[in-house]
Amino acid sequence: MTRLHTSRRKKRSSFSLFLIIILLLIGAGGFVFLTWFEGDKPIIQANLLPDFIGNATSLPITISDPKSGLRSIKVSIDQAGKEKVIFTKSFQRQGKDSSGGTTTESLSIEINPKKLKLKDGQAVIHISAADYSLRGFFKGNSTVLSHTVTIDTKAPKITVIHSEKYIKPGGAGIAIYQVDDAVKHGVLLNDTYHPGFPVTDGSDSKYIAYIGLPYNAESISEAIVFAEDAAGNSSKIFFKPVLKDPKHKKDRINVGDGFLSKKIPEFEQYYPEMTGNMVEKYLYSNRTIRKDNNTKIHDLCMNPEHTQLWSGRFLRMPGSGKAGFADHRTYFYKGKAIDKQVHLGMDIASTKHVGIKVAGAGKVVFADYLGIYGNMVLLDHGQGIFSLYSHLSQIIVSPGDTLNKDDLLGKSGTSGMAGGDHLHFSMLVNGIFVDPKEWWDQHWIDVTIVDPLTDAKF
Repeated sequence: MTRLHTSRRKKRSSFSLFLIIILLLIGAGGFVFLTWFEGDKPIIQANLLPDFIGNATSLPITISDPKSGLRSIKVSIDQAGKEKVIFTKSFQRQGKDSSGGTTTESLSIEINPKKLKLKDGQAVIHISAADYSLRGFFKGNSTVLSHTVTIDTKAPKITVIHSEKYIKPGGAGIAIYQVDDAVKHGVLLNDTYHPGFPVTDGSDSKYIAYIGLPYNAESISEAIVFAEDAAGNSSKIFFKPVLKDPKHKKDRINVGDGFLSKKIPEFEQYYPEMTGNMVEKYLYSNRTIRKDNNTKIHDLCMNPEHTQLWSGRFLRMPGSGKAGFADHRTYFYKGKAIDKQVHLGMDIASTKHVGIKVAGAGKVVFADYLGIYGNMVLLDHGQGIFSLYSHLSQIIVSPGDTLNKDDLLGKSGTSGMAGGDHLHFSMLVNGIFVDPKEWWDQHWIDVTIVDPLTDAKF
């Protein structure tokens, strides 16, 4: 009886061992199959592929296969049934321990239609990748991506209708031109981009670009009407405005303890990071905050309305001029020069808390407190033209409001870096401060803008 039980135990043990071995073999086989015969295809990331190919266009491609590793990559272009291979690459296989091998490859492949003898028109880019999986009778998994493009090697044609002949530092002007099939165009003036906008609502492909020259420009190194199409082809036409001599006034500003004790607490409310004594806080306001404020204003001018909202000369507030555009100021404290800045607007004083009216029709893009400018309103007049009203005691408009010329927008005051009740008024062209006197002058408006525009519409 004992022998029978012992025999049965041995048989059960042998069967259990056999079963364990079978399970281990199945597990090992499954692991080998999933590892060496995995079915995940290579991933081709080509979401940034262009829709147009110009004279020299790069194709950004990233291909990955994290499991088996990449075996090969091929890129070709097919036009009218003729395929031309433009890139191939093979990769080393992973080691037995799954080490080594390439799992990700990022490429930037340049296509030159002239070298490839491609014609303008449609073509198809094919991207294929294979991995080192043993599936498919050891051929591996493969992925093919096809992307249709338009070959375009002809640069846009530009016809300049009008370009500015004279301009001064801090001055403004225009260029009018005609261009077809361009996605970006305008004027480059001393490395500053001035975009073009339609002259009319029609389809005559005529555009106007307003230009502004910074007050401190010493020369005109570059004045170009340019156009770029969707394929990256570009055209340029140079023009050379005559630079007028600037006339800048020098001014002396005395900063007293009374002014500091009144103004510094105001700035501390908005800029608690200020440190040091009263003079140090003033210098921080006059330098760092001023710079940050002007950057903010510039950025607010970068998305203008595409149509001209204004007409006729811009209105000047009645009152005496207290400071001019581009006045070079030296600031003194107790007889010692402590700072130098440039005044980028016109100061006009009338009576205390006088109503401030809109200089030209436009849309409010900013109406709030902004550092040295205090309570400020910025109006978009379309096509890159903006006007600025600051040091207000009260603002009665909001961003998004559409205003007409002579509408009330607030009242004058002493907010910001103002010593007395007045309006600081500025004009800007594509974020560049320019001389308001030009925009107040109907003759300048007619000669510089209206007459050339009238001629261009015929």
